[in-house]
Amino acid sequence: MAAASRSVLLQRCVVSPVGRHTASLIFLHGSGDSGRGLRRWIKEVLNQDLTFQHIKIIYPTAPPSVFLLLLGGFSMGGCMAMHLAYRNHQDVAGVFALSSFLNKASAVYQALQKSDGVLPELFQCHGTADELVLHSWGEETNSMLKSLGVSAKFHSFPDVYHELSKTELEKLKSWILTKLPGEMERQKE
Repeated sequence: MAAASRSVLLQRCVVSPVGRHTASLIFLHGSGDSGRGLRRWIKEVLNQDLTFQHIKIIYPTAPPSVFLLLLGGFSMGGCMAMHLAYRNHQDVAGVFALSSFLNKASAVYQALQKSDGVLPELFQCHGTADELVLHSWGEETNSMLKSLGVSAKFHSFPDVYHELSKTELEKLKSWILTKLPGEMERQKE
């Protein structure tokens, strides 16, 4: 019998804006807490809900069975993911950074020099024709992270500028499935 795949609908608690809704903020809770718990805590600290005139606040609750969360992003998003994972959340399954880099004096490098635990694997991709975030910057970031104990893979994509490519995204998708296998893949192991 084939296993049916289901998407997980996160429970969430929402604080609506006072006025016209023009923006949203997602406020994530810590390990062992819930969206409702975080909202309650903030309410206790402020003696009222955190509210804005135009911003809706969403406090999602991660199900306890959900395995965190690969982290990753494109350009600055990849940089932010590396900072978040290697400085604060070394318990994630992995990190991906597409067309991203860290500067030579990055706080990530300083944090990793003090780290003694198992570090999340890094999957990094970069176009060789990128003129905004140079390919060499991505390579240098990857080399530096490797020297500090990160298991890092670097994939170059010829003639790709500061953009996403289909080949890159297909490679990323395959990597994601090795890090976060579905039920069928787990049964095969």
